[in-house]
Amino acid sequence: MSSTIRVSDDTKDKLRHLKREDETWDELLDRLATDNRSMNPGAWEGTDKAKKAREAVKRSRESFGR
Repeated sequence: MSSTIRVSDDTKDKLRHLKREDETWDELLDRLATDNRSMNPGAWEGTDKAKKAREAVKRSRESFGR
């Protein structure tokens, strides 16, 4: 079964950058919908990485005058 999904040109450009050369649009969307590697809750637990990330965000906001 085939479907049509309408997206803006901007969204399609963003997706195009994520799409692998040998991948169909369907395969790209399937990979993005099932790829759980981008989230790893607790990955920084027991480290100071969360604190460093918060400090980096704070410095970045200060440098932009926010």
